[in-house]
Parts: sequence; C-alpha cells; structure tokens
Amino acid sequence: MASVLSYESLVHAVAGAVTWPRWGLTKTWVDAVWLRHVLTAACFAHLLPGSVTAMTVFFPLDTARLRLQVDEKRKSKTTHMVLLEIIKEEGLLAPYRGWFPVISSLCCSNFVYFYTFNSLKAIWVKGQNSTTGKDLVVGFVAGVVNVLLTTPLWVVNTRLKLQGAKFRNEDIVPTNYKGIIDAFHQIIRDEGILALWNGTFPSLLLVFNPAIQFMFYEGLKRQLLKKRMKLSSVDVFIIGAVAKAIATTVTYPMQTVQSILRFGRHRLNPENRTLGSLRNVLYLLHQRVRRFGIIGLYKGLEAKLLQTVLTAALMFLVYEKLTAATFTVMGLKRARKH
Repeated sequence: MASVLSYESLVHAVAGAVTWPRWGLTKTWVDAVWLRHVLTAACFAHLLPGSVTAMTVFFPLDTARLRLQVDEKRKSKTTHMVLLEIIKEEGLLAPYRGWFPVISSLCCSNFVYFYTFNSLKAIWVKGQNSTTGKDLVVGFVAGVVNVLLTTPLWVVNTRLKLQGAKFRNEDIVPTNYKGIIDAFHQIIRDEGILALWNGTFPSLLLVFNPAIQFMFYEGLKRQLLKKRMKLSSVDVFIIGAVAKAIATTVTYPMQTVQSILRFGRHRLNPENRTLGSLRNVLYLLHQRVRRFGIIGLYKGLEAKLLQTVLTAALMFLVYEKLTAATFTVMGLKRARKH
C-alpha cells in the first residue's frame, strides 16, 4: 500500500499526464527512456508546451480520422480533402471542435495509466532491476485498468467532437450537448449508465497494440544491429515509427469499431450496443466489409498514421532539445562549483 500511495508514483503519474500525448511511441518506451532520463524540474517547463503544441497542431488529423471512421458514406478518401470539406461546410475552427475535452481526457487517462503502471511496478519489482517482460506485463495490466476507468471520458469527448458535424450517413442521430457535464447527464438519462462504457471490448483488445509494436521494434532493431555496432537516435526513431505504423495498421479495424461504439449514435443494431460486446464488434466488422469491402475497415488510416508519426517526430525533437538544454544547465552548475 505504501508503494501504491508513494510520492514517486504520484510524480510519475503527473509527469505522464502533462508531458506525453499518447499518439507517439509506446508507453514502455516512455517509461524506459523518457521518464528515466528527463524527468527533472525542467521537463514540466519545457514538455508541457511541447505536448500541447503537438496535440494542437495535429488535432485536425484526428478529426479527419474520426469523421472517416464514423461517417462511412463520406466520399472523400484523402485526409486533406476531408479537412477542406469540413472547413468549407462547418467553418475554419471545425477541425478543432472537441479540443478541450480531448486534452482533458488525455491528461486523466495518462495520469491513471502512469500511476497504475508505476505503483504495480513498485510492488512487483521491489528494488530489483526491472525487465522488458515485466514492463510489458505491468503495462498491459495498467492499460486494462486505464480502459475500465476512463472509457466514459472517451465516450463523452468522442460525441462532443462529432457534435455539429455534417454527416453523409442518414442513419446517424445528431446530439445536442451543452458541455461535458451535460453530455454525461443526457447519456445516463437517455441510454443508461452502462452506455458510458460503450466500446470497452475493442478498447481492451487495443491494449495489445504496444506489445505488437514492441515485437516489431525489437525485430527491426536486431536486423539493424547485424549491420552496425550501435544505433543512433535517428535509427531508434525511424524503427520506432515503422513499428508503430505496423501496429496501428494491424489494429486499425478495432479502432474503427471502437470509435463507432463510443459515438453510439447509429441506428444500426441499437438493441445490443452497450459495452461493445464481442457480438457487436463482429457485427460491425461484418457490416463494414459487406458494404464497403476490406478497405472500409481502414478509412481514416492515412490521417492516423500521419498524426502518429508527425507527433512522435515533434516530441522526439522536443526530447532532444530538452536533453541538450538540461546537460548544458548541469554543465554550468558544475563550472560554478569549481
């Protein structure tokens, strides 16, 4: 219990909440590299603006991805055409609709994940050296806890993000929420409290995404190490980005189903939608394939990959700059002592 309620776990949770956008590399990488090497006082001053900047700059890509996933009848296939349509029909700021709820959910979700991860790790490791296998197991458990606790936030922010959208699909029922609190109230009143956990099943399956990424990352790293003695920072970033792209592509159909169930405003199969059961997942996958072919499961993938890679690149740049600045400050302090 002392490990769970420790100050160190709280620091890791707060740091994870304010610094990491969760659209880049795996949380295992975050724990192994980011948190261990750059969590100093300077991190909070430098990384918070960097993280918010990354999420803000690339937020329209997430908007395009979500529109293509939920509104399957939208004809525009490329990301830039979808964004141009949204701006033309709904205004210049429409791609940023739902920005605050998403930022809030990210912070809460990251806090829960990092607090659970470091608390469980402290209990299991107990002063011993951690291993990659243990980190993956603890990361998986922390991911499950995070899904169960924060899915209501994602259900609400998904609906707020899509509120006011000009849908092509006539089967979508529009929403009229006044804000986050009102959205919670209306969902519980009209659909029942369990509707807040729509999409839980595919979300739990997506907890395996970091494990898939890590498997490909290690495989690519081994191949490169056969040709050279040491990997550079650029090498690490590139193979991390490639591994992330592969993992995202493999699990993207589940992300599509997750978005549809969280939105929960389709008239299709309304009688058994709560919690995103296996029956619903299979039903939605079958409907997409039957109506649009396999490609229907991957609508919005381009936007997702662009968002993931560009966000990771920006955060990697911030990391490198921050590391250099931190060592410079440390060098100055050493010089003053002498």
